[in-house]
Order: sequence, then C-alpha cells, then structure tokens
Amino acid sequence: MTTSAVAEPARAALAPPEQRGSTEIADLVVERIAARAVAEVDDAHGSARRLLGLRMPGAAAPRVTVQIDGRLATVRVALSVRYPAPIRQVTTEVRANVMARVGELTGLDVRHVDIEIPALITPDRGRRVL
Repeated sequence: MTTSAVAEPARAALAPPEQRGSTEIADLVVERIAARAVAEVDDAHGSARRLLGLRMPGAAAPRVTVQIDGRLATVRVALSVRYPAPIRQVTTEVRANVMARVGELTGLDVRHVDIEIPALITPDRGRRVL
C-alpha cells in the first residue's frame, strides 16, 4: 500500500503578518459585544424604551453606541440599575467588564466608557386592591 505525500504550502512564501492586510470590525459588532458585556454584570439591565413619556413593556437591551478611531474605541451606554444596588459599584463593574470584553474579543483599546442611567428598576410589588 502506498501513501502519497501532500505538499504543504511553503511557509516562507507567506508575507509577514504586518504586511498581509488588516481586519476592520464594524461599529455595530463592537456595540453588540459591549451590550452583552453590560448584561453580564449583576444589577445592570437594559434601558427601558419610552414612547410619549410612557415606558414600553418588555425587556430591553442596554443602549450602546461606539465610536472607533483606529485602534481606540469610545463607548456610550444607557442602562438601568436595579434598586437598591449601589450605583457607583455597578457602573464601575460595567465599565471594567466592557473594557475587558471588547478588548479581548476585538483587540481594540477602550479608553473611555460613558454611562447614563435614565432609570432605576424597582422590585415589582404587585397590584394593591382596596
């Protein structure tokens, strides 16, 4: 029985990695990664949508916008915090997790994370009937 050797491409023929081109990551991809990073933090939730001043029902994801400049990214997040969680602690955890996860998954350096908290989520106390 004979085996045929399959020739592997010569590694020497490839250009060095820095000369092969670049990968560009769309802002929307980074926004989704950042939104998922926010959801990984306890007591941080999506920002409820409003229409004519009324809260719309249903779970909402955090609102995230990203601005990328080369290898640097600036992230803006709008989220709700579960009451009575300490807001400063939650935002510190969100900021650290967004910076770590976006950097880990995209290679971008997140230098700044702006956080807006338009609402606190209170526990549902149910209906009171008189």
